[in-house]
Amino acid sequence: MLLPSKKDLKTALEVFAVFQWALSALLIVMTLIVINLYLVVFTQYWLVTVLILTWLVFDWKTPERGGRRYTCVRNWRLWKYYCDYFPLKLQKTHDISPNCNYILVCHPHGVLAHTWFGHFSSEGSGFSKMFPGITPYPLTLGAFFWIPFLREYVMATGACSVSESSMDFLLTHKGTGNMLVVVVGGLAECRYSLPGSSTLVLKNRSGFVRIALRHGAALIPTYAFGETDLYDQHIFTPGGFVNRFQKWFQSMVHIYPCAFYGRGFTKNSRGLLPYALPITTIVGEPLQMPKIENPSQEIVAKYHALYIEALCKLFDQHKTKFGISETQELEII
Repeated sequence: MLLPSKKDLKTALEVFAVFQWALSALLIVMTLIVINLYLVVFTQYWLVTVLILTWLVFDWKTPERGGRRYTCVRNWRLWKYYCDYFPLKLQKTHDISPNCNYILVCHPHGVLAHTWFGHFSSEGSGFSKMFPGITPYPLTLGAFFWIPFLREYVMATGACSVSESSMDFLLTHKGTGNMLVVVVGGLAECRYSLPGSSTLVLKNRSGFVRIALRHGAALIPTYAFGETDLYDQHIFTPGGFVNRFQKWFQSMVHIYPCAFYGRGFTKNSRGLLPYALPITTIVGEPLQMPKIENPSQEIVAKYHALYIEALCKLFDQHKTKFGISETQELEII
C-alpha cells in the first residue's frame, strides 16, 4: 500500500490552508442560512435563531472597540502552512519601537489580499518575533462583522473594523505599541491586479493620513512584491455588455467584479486558488507625523504627498530584486 510522502502531505496541508481561508466566508454564510432556515421553518427551535440575532445586536460594536482576538487562533499551525504555500516572506528595513503607535499601510491589495492576512492576521510568518512589543490590528470591511460566527472567526485573528471610529478607539484606548494595518487601495484595486502591475489606488485616499495626524501615529509604507502575480484576469471588451455591467456594479456598491482565476488543486489545472508564487513584503521606515487635532486639508495634502514620496522611494529601492525593470515606476491613480 502506497502512503503519501511527507512532501505530498505538506503540500496538501498548504493547499487546504489557503482554500479554507479564501472560501471560509462563503461556507460559513451558506451554512448559517441553511441551518437557521431549517430551525425556523421545520423545527420548534426557532428560539436558537432569535438568540443568535440577539447576541449579534448586543455585540455589534465589538469590532469597533478593539475586537476579540485569541492568541491561540493566531498561532495555529495551519497559518504556517498558509504562508509556506506561496511562500510569504516578511522583511523589515528598520526596527519599530513599541513606545509609539503606527498605521502600517499595505500595498497593493491584489485580488484577495493574501499578504495582509498571512503576515498580520496570523503568526505564520513570525510577525511577533520580527516586531517584539508590537500588537498588529489588521483592519477590514465592516461587512465581515455582520454575519454571526464569521465575525468571531475574523475577530479571533485580531482583525477589527476599518471604520474611522474603530481606528480612533485603537489609537486612544490601547496605549502604545499598536500597529493598525490598512490596505487603502481596497477592493477598488482588484481590477488593476494583473501580473506585473504596479498600479495603486491612492491619489484620492487620504483619510488614513488625517487619522494619523489626529493621533500623532507614524505611517509605515509597505509594499508586497508579487501580490499582483497570484491571479490572472479575463479582460472583457471595453464597452461591451459585461464590461458595462462591471462598471455599473462598481458604481453601485464600490466593488469591481473581476473575472479572476488561478490554479486548481493540481498544478496544471485552473481554479480559484492563487498561484504558488513567492511574495516578499518590505516594511519601510516609519514616517513620523505631528499630532494635530484638527488638521486642515492643506496639511493633510502635504503629508499625503510625503507618504507617496516615501512609498515610491521604497518601491524603487527594492524593485529590481524581484524582477521589476529599473524603469518601471508606481502608477498612482
